[in-house]
Amino acid sequence: MCGTSSTEITEFSSPALLPPDCQAFLTRAAGIFAGRTWWDLVLAHAIPAGSAASFVTVRVAGVIVALVPMLRTGERLAGLTTPYTCDYAPLLAAGADHATRVAAMAAFGRFCRHHGVVRLDSLPAEWDGMADLEAGVRQASLYPLRFDHFGNWYEDVAGLDWPAYLLGRTGALRETIRRRLRRAEKIAGVRFDLFTQPAEMDRAAEAFESVYARSWKDAEPFPTFNVALMRTMALDGGLRLGVWSIGTEPVAVQLWVVRAGKAIVLKLAHDEAYKTHSPGTVLTALMLRHLLDQEHVTQIDFGRGDDGYKQGWATQRRQRIGLLLVNPWRLAGAIALLRHAAGRIRAAVS
Repeated sequence: MCGTSSTEITEFSSPALLPPDCQAFLTRAAGIFAGRTWWDLVLAHAIPAGSAASFVTVRVAGVIVALVPMLRTGERLAGLTTPYTCDYAPLLAAGADHATRVAAMAAFGRFCRHHGVVRLDSLPAEWDGMADLEAGVRQASLYPLRFDHFGNWYEDVAGLDWPAYLLGRTGALRETIRRRLRRAEKIAGVRFDLFTQPAEMDRAAEAFESVYARSWKDAEPFPTFNVALMRTMALDGGLRLGVWSIGTEPVAVQLWVVRAGKAIVLKLAHDEAYKTHSPGTVLTALMLRHLLDQEHVTQIDFGRGDDGYKQGWATQRRQRIGLLLVNPWRLAGAIALLRHAAGRIRAAVS
């Protein structure tokens, strides 16, 4: 525990060990990647070997103001993000004023000062706590250095059905979708299944892992995570696992999660042996048609990265950024500052 007369920081290794007011803080957290369900899943299936979680709480005058999930790996400290995280940010009390939030982030900065560089990534550029975080860590004599992490393509679709959504695509994509769906309907034994219920998860997991193993995808860094995510989200009521099959063979899978009217695709794969049937395009169209016409979602989200195909299905882009919290009085921090300065000089003269 460390702190000043008015701030107090405590670390906990698991959400289960948090005090009741901090548990409530997690319960109120919005979004898939911020609540207790997500963190339990990450701790069980996505912690690197040799690492340990640290849930850092910050109290100001005894009141919980911030909760920051972190990861310790040896002497290194970083935000608790994974290859599956689409957004991450310290949780800040909504009712706290700017000065209180800055004080909490200053305390967090002092906590990080023992390290030369602390990396936070997957931060939404539009996050309303960014100014508080940067001001706070500066008060703690750290330098917050921004970098672009990844893009997130999405589209607001409130009030749109499938035909109205298609009108917003390019003519070339509309024609591709029309031809691919028409051709798919003529394939003998073709089938589209949507798995949502806990009782269906054994079949869903078998189909998902079968397609993934035959796809172009690299091996998963955490092999049990995807199926665990499916089972957890099915229990939560948010899973939408689409499977497109030809005969008895599943050839394309997409793992979507729906929450509060927003649908995000977290994993997709198809068998390259069936690429002449455009299984990725067909299944994306079938999933979006269902989500728009049957569930009336208000936003579709294509997750991490600027893959070219996403820009046809969605037209809006959000930036996810990273922050390096740099202590210039430690060797690693001094090196990071020099590299940052060198990069700015190269950019200025190029």
